[in-house]
Amino acid sequence: MAIGEICNREVVFAQRETTVLEAARLMRQHHVGDLVVVDEDGGKRVPVGIVTDRDVVLEIVCMELDASVLTAGDIMGLELATVRENEGVFETIRYMRAKGVRRIPVVDARGGLVGIVTLDDLVQILAEEMNELAKLIATEGRRERQTRYA
Repeated sequence: MAIGEICNREVVFAQRETTVLEAARLMRQHHVGDLVVVDEDGGKRVPVGIVTDRDVVLEIVCMELDASVLTAGDIMGLELATVRENEGVFETIRYMRAKGVRRIPVVDARGGLVGIVTLDDLVQILAEEMNELAKLIATEGRRERQTRYA
């Protein structure tokens, strides 16, 4: 299955110049723990970074800095990992693990933002798949008992 089929396509995003205060308000308004920082390029949004609620707390609040002056571009990570929408789920998981990231923007062939996948999303999907496998095991056992021992 391609990661583009399961990614969340309703991505909350901000520009580099969005203040940290506004970024925090966006996270609260949309009930998310991160924002994808984008640059506009020919009508498409190109992800350039991520700002998390943890970044806001550790980089701004704990340091007693002014969140109304500093920007998303000031606190986003310098290196952003992304994955193409046609990449497989397990390849995406391996890549996230190798990069040590809990969330990853999904991009199209031109680098435009199409969605985001988080560790939580992947765990939920894998749990659902494991549940279906467990049901299969139980069904197979019942069928065998009915046909062989009946």
